[in-house]
Parts: sequence; C-alpha cells; structure tokens
Amino acid sequence: MRFDISIFAVMTLAVASALSTAWWMDHAGLRSQAHAATVIEAPATTASAARIPRADDGHYWADALIEGRAVRVMVDTGASVVALTRADAARLGLKLEAADFSSTVVTASGPVRAAPVSLGAVAVAGTRLERVQALVIEQGLPHSLLGMSYLGRLSAFTATPVALTLRQ
Repeated sequence: MRFDISIFAVMTLAVASALSTAWWMDHAGLRSQAHAATVIEAPATTASAARIPRADDGHYWADALIEGRAVRVMVDTGASVVALTRADAARLGLKLEAADFSSTVVTASGPVRAAPVSLGAVAVAGTRLERVQALVIEQGLPHSLLGMSYLGRLSAFTATPVALTLRQ
C-alpha cells in the first residue's frame, strides 16, 4: 500500500470539515431539529395539499398572493429565500431607497445587490404562511422566485414531471 501525503491531507480536511459541521449544527441546535423532522410526521389527514402544474417550459409557475396582491412567481428550490423583482416589490407597495440594498447575494449570473424584507403573508394555491423572509433584487432578476424561505416552512413539497404538490 502506497502512502501519499496529499491523500492524507485531503482526508484530514474532509474529516475536520465534517466534524466542524456536526459541532456547529449541535451548537446551534440544528442537529436535534433535523432528527426530529425525520422522526415525527404530521398525520396525513391534517395536512392540506395544493397542486401546481408543470408548465411547458419545464418550470413550476404559480400565482402567489403576497401582501394581498397577485404576483407571478417561479418555484425555485435553489433559491434560499423568496426573491422579488424591483417591479413586483413596487407593485406590492414596498418603497425602497438605494441604501436599502445593503446585502450582496451570489446568483447564477454573479453577485447582485439586494434589500432584505419581511413579507406579512404569502399564499400559493391555498397554502398561506405569515412573516416570510424575502429579498428584493436591485436589478437583473427576470421574474420573482418562490424560494426556500417559503417552501422550507411547508410540511412537505414534492415535484413530479406533471406537478408540484405543496403540503402545509
């Protein structure tokens, strides 16, 4: 068996990274929450389900009701938060100044400036959540996105080639 120092270094870094992540999750209380989420399931009879059909372009598009107004959103499990275009934010009555765009987020197109906001209520196909964290993207976002700050609070969501099912 041949011993290579670079393989040893890579393995050491991988183990250290895994242990650091486990420590951080335990310290933040996330590991017990993740375990509880896999062990405890809500009874099927109490969860309401909503269905969003898959569009011809392969995406799941929904008409969300945000702050009482309709906004067309693309469901994006790769987006950490609900992301609004500046135009949609203005239609919702969010008045943003240049100084509000205090965050920088990295997108597939590169870094963009964003303004963190909290939405009072977001409803999609009958599944309503209150106090949803979102970002208003200063420029470059072609359409608003329904991200994980909404989807991650549902009891489940399932994508098939035909439709996306949301369970509250």
